[in-house]
Amino acid sequence: MLGLTALAQTAVYLVSGSIALLADLIHNFGDAATAIPLAIAFALRSARAERWAGLAVVLAIFASACVAGYESVLRLIEPREPEHLAALAAAGVLGFAGNWIAALIRTRAGRRLDSPALVADGDHARADAYVSLAVVGSAAAVALGLDLADPLIGLAITVLILRITWHSWLTVRSDTR
Repeated sequence: MLGLTALAQTAVYLVSGSIALLADLIHNFGDAATAIPLAIAFALRSARAERWAGLAVVLAIFASACVAGYESVLRLIEPREPEHLAALAAAGVLGFAGNWIAALIRTRAGRRLDSPALVADGDHARADAYVSLAVVGSAAAVALGLDLADPLIGLAITVLILRITWHSWLTVRSDTR
């Protein structure tokens, strides 16, 4: 689900140039990739593999925050106003929907399987749904003439991703099974 969401967002990023959208889609691609170690852990039916998968999820979230932050700072140094603002806002709504659906799926599965790593991933996807709405805010702010709003919102998304990283780390770390 998140892979498809990120692919659609990539198409909009290519025409809009929005750094806020770039931050969101990088994070969504990273989140889509976290399904791989979790699937391997469940296939192995190993608590140890699941703990390692949880750490992989945390590292993927952190890496996406680093990339998003770096790109946001670059855009502040070399400003460029995003284009196609209606498509940009639609990409933010799409990000919200994709993350919300992923959150429902991951949280339900995590509770059913008694998997703290999967529940943490579901919580993380739910928070990301709201982060995606910041892309809508970026489109609105730029439409109102606030040109630097896009990279500043990109930085705000970075801070939220770092917060998600911390909460996910606490969840995975507390798994003492």
